[in-house]
Amino acid sequence: MKPRLVIFDNDGVIVDSEPTAHRVLSGYLTELGFPFTREESYRYFLGNAARTVHTVVADRYGGTLPADFTERCRERVFTAFKQGLDAVPGAAAVLAELRRRGIPYCLASSSDHAWIDLTLDQTGLRPLLPAGTVFSAQDVGGIGKPAPDLFLHAADSLGTDPRDCLVVEDSPNGVRAATAAGMPVVGYAAATPATRLTGATFLVTHLTGILGHLDHDG
Repeated sequence: MKPRLVIFDNDGVIVDSEPTAHRVLSGYLTELGFPFTREESYRYFLGNAARTVHTVVADRYGGTLPADFTERCRERVFTAFKQGLDAVPGAAAVLAELRRRGIPYCLASSSDHAWIDLTLDQTGLRPLLPAGTVFSAQDVGGIGKPAPDLFLHAADSLGTDPRDCLVVEDSPNGVRAATAAGMPVVGYAAATPATRLTGATFLVTHLTGILGHLDHDG
């Protein structure tokens, strides 16, 4: 297939932020008396809204997190990002190749713009994702995945029929959002088990793998 627009998730798809974010999150929860390993953090919280953390802690421990937990955790994560953050292997090459082939692309993340901007700046991907190609759940009233609103907004903003888009996602909620938007979706199964990406049109374990599924000239 040759999509008219490729829509990338950010965290875990083009920016290798998930290991750091989940290390910080699990460490902070453990510090507060609610032990989670990094692997458990991935399992429970990957691709979910911040309120999910409060719900899981209540269900698992019968506990309540501090009112400022989300803000404090975010500060810790941002500090960790500023100490070093990498792009996902192959991310820059894939974006550059799409540009060479003349296939438009964009980013659509449930994170807010401050988070997205920091990760793109820290990884050096900003030149490949200029203004007008970066969309946040903030742009649709804070409605994140698995709702389709964000993906539909990105497609509409760039004048593309949802059926002509291809989404690249690494979380179950991301796959659900793309499916609900009527968009085919690549399941990026590098860190996420393929069994959790049910509904994906096809799976890749390295980001450059999506290039082999795109028709191109020459």
